[in-house]
Amino acid sequence: MARRAVEQELSRERILEAARHLFITKGYRAISMRSIGQHLGYSHGSLYYHFKEKAELFYAIVIEDFGYLSSSLNSVVHAPEVEGFTRTELLLLEFIRFGLDHPHQYEIMFMTRDEELLAYCRNEQGRCLDLFASIVRQHLDQNGVYSEESLKNIPLSLFLSVHGFVSYYIHEKSSFEDIQAAAIAHVRILCAPLQLPASQH
Repeated sequence: MARRAVEQELSRERILEAARHLFITKGYRAISMRSIGQHLGYSHGSLYYHFKEKAELFYAIVIEDFGYLSSSLNSVVHAPEVEGFTRTELLLLEFIRFGLDHPHQYEIMFMTRDEELLAYCRNEQGRCLDLFASIVRQHLDQNGVYSEESLKNIPLSLFLSVHGFVSYYIHEKSSFEDIQAAAIAHVRILCAPLQLPASQH
């Protein structure tokens, strides 16, 4: 009964939310299961009903955040067209929006330099980049205009460009709403060469 009561009272979602905040503000190595429990007002033993160790908890955060980003990117594919924007432009803007409106998550996902943490992120980063690239290729290749090499290289160049944009404005502590005009201008510059006539690709 006691275990069941704790499981009902201290949800997995509450643990993930608290741990994400602590990992970002204090650093992964400085945080223990005990300190997460204290932050929530529970004994650290109550966390073990959901997670066996800190590494498992961190990986659960990574999986959740990449899942949310993937869902956001996929939503662009199925959303109605927006007048004045290509599907690729909308995809890049959605990526920027996610990064700036969820800076703590983005830093864990793409900006950590801790080798131990990178080990947990690399597979998910790879899956995310594959999804991003597949969506870009899907819309670039509709008319069979691009070479195989271009279809391989363009998505990575676009990804690195928007990642740099997000990284810069995260340090400025800007929200997407704050810099939306700059984001649109950046994305239009990146995508302008993609609108060239077929003979120029």
